[in-house]
Amino acid sequence: EVQLVESGGGLVQAGGSLRLSCAAHGLRFDDVSIGWFRQAPGKEREGISCLSSNDGSTYYADSVKGRFTIYSDKAKNTMYLQMNSLKPEDTAVYFCAADLVCLLGTMGTHGVDYWGKGTAVTVSS
Repeated sequence: EVQLVESGGGLVQAGGSLRLSCAAHGLRFDDVSIGWFRQAPGKEREGISCLSSNDGSTYYADSVKGRFTIYSDKAKNTMYLQMNSLKPEDTAVYFCAADLVCLLGTMGTHGVDYWGKGTAVTVSS
């Protein structure tokens, strides 16, 4: 059974930083493309970043580009989302995901095989 377990969410002031972690069990992150989604209250879930297993390329949504960084630690089989310069509009539940489409500068938001349960991030103004 595959499990993705997120951690690192919390409350932070605008301009601050957080690092989200996602540990995988039953799945090697080396073998699949991985990514992060978020869902703000009253809004649809959106894909914000992914890391391709094919060539190591990354994708970032315009809303987070330049502020967020996705990376993985193969030895720990864990992926991360470093979030800097946080804004109140970054407030959302963040989900890690695995085995998704991430190539040619795009990120698939459908057909994701594995999801974490989410971790909440609240950015106060």
